[in-house]
Amino acid sequence: MIKYILFFSLLFVSGFIYSQTKEYEAPDYKAIQKNIENKDSEYYYPKLMDKLKANDTLITSDQYKHLYFGYTFQKDYHPYKTSENDKKLIPYFQSKDLKKSDYAEIIKISNASLKEFPLNLRVMNFLGYIYHLDGNEAMANKVSQNFYGLFGAIFSSGDGRDCASGFHVIAVSHEYVVMNMLKLEIASQSLTGDCDYLALEKDKYKLPGVYFNITKLKEKGFDFLNH
Repeated sequence: MIKYILFFSLLFVSGFIYSQTKEYEAPDYKAIQKNIENKDSEYYYPKLMDKLKANDTLITSDQYKHLYFGYTFQKDYHPYKTSENDKKLIPYFQSKDLKKSDYAEIIKISNASLKEFPLNLRVMNFLGYIYHLDGNEAMANKVSQNFYGLFGAIFSSGDGRDCASGFHVIAVSHEYVVMNMLKLEIASQSLTGDCDYLALEKDKYKLPGVYFNITKLKEKGFDFLNH
């Protein structure tokens, strides 16, 4: 799975930095809301969420887009909330020497965290990695597929080169997941219009920074810089 992560990271980096013709489309939130509330639609949200929680491997890219952006219409959407389970995971995130004896506890806490916020990409990616270390490749692959499906929804929403084409995210932490996947180091952060701008170290990359559209976060109250 480590090679798998690195492989996808390199693909995203090359596509992001060097491609001038990448296709993307900002999410149509009105259409998404209509689809996820239609019980006869393949995008009906309760059914999509059941598939995600069951680690269904047949979720399509369009369904992942509705899952990701459609979450902003759910009553459980709290973009600035940090759960107790997330806090418990911090020492493991920061550890450079994870022990096999820790795997079961990490898996338990991670799954509890995902019950609270099923689209927690950082936790999802970490959980897939721990499943891999623990030798459970079947679960590692299922969790990783969900991670990349949801990550793909973000990546299809823009190119990050300016605010008009910024990547749409529904949580602050997802910005850092994107930056980590693109292997880009952040020099500074600022707000511009409906976007969060993450500047990169000057002359280190082929672009000065990356824009993230935070419209949905702003609708939930402006606690962005204090999160």
